[in-house]
Amino acid sequence: MSRSVATTYCKQLLQTSELCCLPYDLSEFPVEKIRNFSIIAHVDHGKSTLADRLLELTGVIPKTNDNQQVLDRLQVERERGITVKAQTVSLFYEHHGQTYLLNLIDTPGHVDFNYEVARSLSACQGVILLVDANQGVQAQTVANFYLAFESELTVIPVLNKIDLKLAKPDEVLVQMKNVFDISPQEVLKISAKHGTGVEDILKAVIDKIPPPTSDVSKPLKALLFDSWFDQYKGVIIHMVVIDGLLKKGDKIASASSHKVYEVHDVGVMHPLEVSTNTLYAGQVGYVITNMRNTNEAQVGDTFYHENIPVEALPEFKSAKPMVFAGIFPSDQSEYNSLRSAIQKLTLTDASVSIHSDSSPALGQGWRLGFLGLLHMEVFNQRLEQEHNASVIVTSPNVPYKVKIHGAKNIKKYGAEEIMVLNPCNLPDKSIIADFQEPVVMGTIIMPDDYLGNVTNLILDRRGLLYDQTYIDDKRIMVKAKFPLSEILIDFFDELKSMTSGYASFDYEDLGFESSSLIKVNFLLNGSPVDELSLICHTSKARSLAKHVCAKLKDIIPRQLFLITLQGAVGSKILSREDIRPLRKDVLAKCYGGDVTRKMKLLKRQAEGKKKMRKIGNVEIPRDAFIKALKR
Repeated sequence: MSRSVATTYCKQLLQTSELCCLPYDLSEFPVEKIRNFSIIAHVDHGKSTLADRLLELTGVIPKTNDNQQVLDRLQVERERGITVKAQTVSLFYEHHGQTYLLNLIDTPGHVDFNYEVARSLSACQGVILLVDANQGVQAQTVANFYLAFESELTVIPVLNKIDLKLAKPDEVLVQMKNVFDISPQEVLKISAKHGTGVEDILKAVIDKIPPPTSDVSKPLKALLFDSWFDQYKGVIIHMVVIDGLLKKGDKIASASSHKVYEVHDVGVMHPLEVSTNTLYAGQVGYVITNMRNTNEAQVGDTFYHENIPVEALPEFKSAKPMVFAGIFPSDQSEYNSLRSAIQKLTLTDASVSIHSDSSPALGQGWRLGFLGLLHMEVFNQRLEQEHNASVIVTSPNVPYKVKIHGAKNIKKYGAEEIMVLNPCNLPDKSIIADFQEPVVMGTIIMPDDYLGNVTNLILDRRGLLYDQTYIDDKRIMVKAKFPLSEILIDFFDELKSMTSGYASFDYEDLGFESSSLIKVNFLLNGSPVDELSLICHTSKARSLAKHVCAKLKDIIPRQLFLITLQGAVGSKILSREDIRPLRKDVLAKCYGGDVTRKMKLLKRQAEGKKKMRKIGNVEIPRDAFIKALKR
């Protein structure tokens, strides 16, 4: 299943170190001896490496050279070298003669997985803010800091990779002072790779981060902040016990659904599941119940003992999908197995929204909402790797708001303002009174040498510059407002290329704004392909139609008949490309002779091609929908 790749590795570590059970009894740790904290940082600043060193220092895993990304348990994480799923592990550390229980949550760094970070922080009282001494403060560093700041968590600033030859610790300390108002004296300097200074972090966690405000004498109150599915055990949920205690055999109820479940097992992650039979106030661990339906594990739900209700905790702010794409099974006979796979994956990723969808060409499927394009790619990769699902993904798009006029039209659509998740469902333009698209506030941090080129890129993507601030002598932070559709596909790739990889980018939602938008349809031999339809700004319709047709010409394989590709707005054709047919050389056997013989053979071939074009089907490759939109 989803955790098998690195789980096998973790089991090997546990076997070699003979640490198959906890070295302490959890009842020995009152609330005063518990610290719950998270590691937050930009992508590739060393979160997973630091987590490996902390596991080694506390004896969870043996010290070997093979310890790399121990907490990254998904195959996609190890292949891409990024964290996409927050992971929890319980550590034991002795400080000033007393042993403390430290619950660590390793979080993702990419903006597309920001919801994972927000959920993880709900179970913490403090964070380690990790900054790369070479790359400095970057966009997601800023976003994660303010996420922790708004949650009123204690922040421990840490400067990583000080051992690199190109490290600029003094410059980065100035950046942290200017952006976060953190004094250089407060910042811990470490090298997670070599373990230099890492032990100081554990001491700082105990000294600076407050214990949870929990009370073991109160009735049980527990928060569900994460979950996943195991094919043998069913739904496994991650909980933080706010008050009281939770034991194996207890019956607990959900505050949202009021359903009652029996607790089959409880324990902590060390780094895999280790049963403890009891979880006490302030502790973080896993719980296995008789919950079999994946929809019942609602992130942010409060649990309490049966017949002893408590006041429910505030619900999590639900994730707002920014990108939508259709997902269909390659074969309709696999519909039920794909539905089951999607339900199990959304259990581990609550930020994905699901809507039923259908297509004349692709059959029954779903319209899924994601937080970004990388989020979508990772989700599809996990479907293929973990569930052996073969899927077709349509071109990604953003949601639009449309206001319609006319009482009859409003009655037909059920409201005056409707949300359009699929361009195929866009009402006729004659009844549209107002068209709105989502906008975001983007933050770009880069060396000021590239300011001119990046400004041109922002303006080319219909962006509006809002603010420019120097965070040190050479690096500048630029804020600009963008239509989300303009940064969806390849904006970040172009930004990285333009700045030699030095720029970082992050964005936050700003709602919807009115705009001049239009729907572009694409036709294959005169037949519209709904899955390729897209909505764009009026000024870019022709160039986008030409670009997509040219891309499709390279992507769609040649057939035995002519294929005509057209981009159109309404009845007006904006672009056209022809894919020439493969043809047999019917004149190969004609050595001389009358020309009428050659003409007869060519005419017969042309008639066959014409007939083939009427009855032939063009098969579009599975990845064509996304490739066609990349510049």
